[in-house]
Parts: sequence; C-alpha cells; structure tokens
Amino acid sequence: MYTSDYCPFCRMAYQLLDEKGVAYEKISVDKNPGIWEEIHLKTGRSTVPQIYINGQYVGGYDDLSAADRSGELSAIING
Repeated sequence: MYTSDYCPFCRMAYQLLDEKGVAYEKISVDKNPGIWEEIHLKTGRSTVPQIYINGQYVGGYDDLSAADRSGELSAIING
C-alpha cells in the first residue's frame, strides 16, 4: 500500500484491512517524494492510499470500501 503518515484515508484503509486480517506493507511517500511518480505511472492517480492485494490493484480507500460493501473484497483477499 502506498501511504502517508498524514493521510486520514490511509488510516481508514489500515483499519479496514486490519479488521479483515489482511497483512500489508506500507510504502511511504513521506520520506521519498519520488514515489509519487511511481504511483502515478502505476495507477494514473496522484493520491494515497493506493492499495494492492495479492498483486491486484484495488485503488484508493473509496475503492477498498466499496469492494468491501459489495463483497468483492473477500474474493480479492481469498484470491
């Protein structure tokens, strides 16, 4: 997960993934501004969080939350 310590949406994503028992790696943009270019090249977006689960791009927090509500997140997690 591409993330920032100052991002409230990142904290909500951590909480949701923790509730689901999903382990994640934080790739912080705070100490490496070059990561922003990597995010944009991979996702076409310039915001955090940007979340991948089991190698599948999920999107940002809104996408993660919508996938959870629809039941799609469980399918992604269980791969």
